[in-house]
Amino acid sequence: MSAAAVTKDANGVSVREQKIRKNHIKTKLAVFVVLAAALLLVSIFAGYLCPYDPYAQDLTAAMKGPSSAHLLGTDRYGRDMLSRVIAGSTTSIFSTLLLVAVITVTGTAVGIICGWNGGRIDMILMRISDLFLAFPGLVFALAVAGVLGGGVQNAIIALAVISWPKFARLARGLTLAQKDSPYLMAARLAASSTPKLLVKHILPNIAGPVLVTSVLDIGTMMMELAGLSFLGLGVKPPMAEWGSMINEGRSMLQVAPWMVLAPGAAIFVTVMIFNLLGDTLRDYMDPKQRN
Repeated sequence: MSAAAVTKDANGVSVREQKIRKNHIKTKLAVFVVLAAALLLVSIFAGYLCPYDPYAQDLTAAMKGPSSAHLLGTDRYGRDMLSRVIAGSTTSIFSTLLLVAVITVTGTAVGIICGWNGGRIDMILMRISDLFLAFPGLVFALAVAGVLGGGVQNAIIALAVISWPKFARLARGLTLAQKDSPYLMAARLAASSTPKLLVKHILPNIAGPVLVTSVLDIGTMMMELAGLSFLGLGVKPPMAEWGSMINEGRSMLQVAPWMVLAPGAAIFVTVMIFNLLGDTLRDYMDPKQRN
């Protein structure tokens, strides 16, 4: 056996084991990226993939169990559950991605500004974030959504209001860690402007942890959006959305469990895929894996 094959790092892991681990992580990452992309494609082309009109009512076929004609059964109005689950993916997934994008951009911008400037701006914005963090997130979102009224837009606003401090805290800490580093001092000596320092140097160096946190937050935000819809403060019927579909079927759980199980399974699978993608992305971006 060659010397390279038995060379070990500080943790006693051989080079060969490191390569196997890195290849395993890359394979997992590719699998979960493909699965996440498949979910996005289904949500984009939902209108073409639905076997039936998701909003067409047929009371003669109400609450029919799964069959060859309706793979996931029908609801109390005779609407095909498979079509409604597919149609609901558009609202559920894209609303979640929009929400995560808003809180990521807003929180990161606030965190960079606070970490870079410090002083009174940092104190004021961080105390505001402490105020939002002092309340249970979903309870605060329920209060905000209740004031704004129902609807998917108001649900997104309500969750965005209480979710940005996490990213602000993360970005602030990372910015403080980078602020006094030698490469930034050299950039200052090169007469780089503040916007250039933030965009060209700070942002790329903190983007990794922020991106991982953002991907991991997709599942949480999807659950909270579904929770607001379940409680009647999100999407309004008859629009297909997984949380509201569970709410519609909960009273029929004993006689027609597929009305709850179908959208519930869709939420479970989607959240699991994005959570596993986030975990694998975190492992892939770990500096220890870049040897």
